[in-house]
Amino acid sequence: MPKVVLKPGKEKAVLKKHPWIFSGAIESLPPIEPGEILPIFSHTGVCLAQGYFHPSNSLAGRILCFSEAPIPEVLKKKFESSLALRKTFIDPAQTDCYRLIHAEADGIPGLIVDLYGNVAVIQINTWGIERLRPLIRQILIDLIQPKAIYEKSTSNARRLEGLPDAQGFLYGSCDDEISVKENGIRFCISLEKGQKTGFFLDQREMRRMVGSLSAGKKVLNCFSYSGGFSLYALKGGASHVVSVDVSQEALRLAALNTKLNGFDTSCHEIIQADVFEFLRSSSLDSDLIILDPPAFAKKKGDVIAACAGYKEINRLAMQQMAPHSLLLTCSCSHFISEALFQNVVFQAAMEAGREVQILARHHLALDHPINLAHPEGEYLKSLLLYIVG
Repeated sequence: MPKVVLKPGKEKAVLKKHPWIFSGAIESLPPIEPGEILPIFSHTGVCLAQGYFHPSNSLAGRILCFSEAPIPEVLKKKFESSLALRKTFIDPAQTDCYRLIHAEADGIPGLIVDLYGNVAVIQINTWGIERLRPLIRQILIDLIQPKAIYEKSTSNARRLEGLPDAQGFLYGSCDDEISVKENGIRFCISLEKGQKTGFFLDQREMRRMVGSLSAGKKVLNCFSYSGGFSLYALKGGASHVVSVDVSQEALRLAALNTKLNGFDTSCHEIIQADVFEFLRSSSLDSDLIILDPPAFAKKKGDVIAACAGYKEINRLAMQQMAPHSLLLTCSCSHFISEALFQNVVFQAAMEAGREVQILARHHLALDHPINLAHPEGEYLKSLLLYIVG
């Protein structure tokens, strides 16, 4: 039977339940096509796990289970367990959009599944999951009886696997734009044109925090996308909200979402602009500013340039902020650690000549867990800052 055998001593990471196997840890790998599932053995002949492999990649294997159980049975149980977890803290009367499968965190590397009402949106990032697509489709149909399953596999990770983009319905059909609710706020999601799977579900708790801090405040939401933070601020009683984004399509949704919730459109100013240029050329008059940019570092080689970008936007904001105002600054770049991000923000404060305090750090959305054995899965970090003077 074809199998993967690890080098002496290289089974330690697997025994600690880490889901990745690098090529340097492998003693023998049979000739395979990318994504084939193989049992994984220690040098001494003990079967440790099962995973799928890519013979050309440095990250050669991703583990699906630490047993010899049939893979269809394993995946079905993982889906059931993930759904049961979400049902313990998601109130469907208030929120009907959440992440069901969060890759390694839920034991299925390479797969993202987000639920938007009765529509499932999946993102397949690896050859191994690509081969399992029919099984995943059937599990979703059996488990949640969706109206539709839409694939939005357009990530950089997928291209690194040598896979072309894939987008379209795998099951059923629905309108491209669907309405969902999060903590009682309505959002219009575009399946085809939306970022990621349609919405940034991982910022749910930080949006809630912004809402709780917004009463009577003037709020500036930079990189606003479809207005997530902006709508929470409006619901929280903000006196005026400004949303800035470079994407006309994103701002169209932000305007639509404002009307969808019955908010006063005169209190929500929507500006299409490059945020860097906006911060350089505008006179900021805000009590609360949100900086939630896209990932500046999409690969390890981007870190230096990304740090420069994070420092620049934070410096530009801090230079103009009034004493006693608030700044929520975020990074979703996997390659920027929390410690590095905090240091970059510190440097921005020093260059801006501001005294700054940290009031809070990122509050994790509970449908985006982190596997304790896989700390690499932690990517999103936020700092709520108080500009003392």
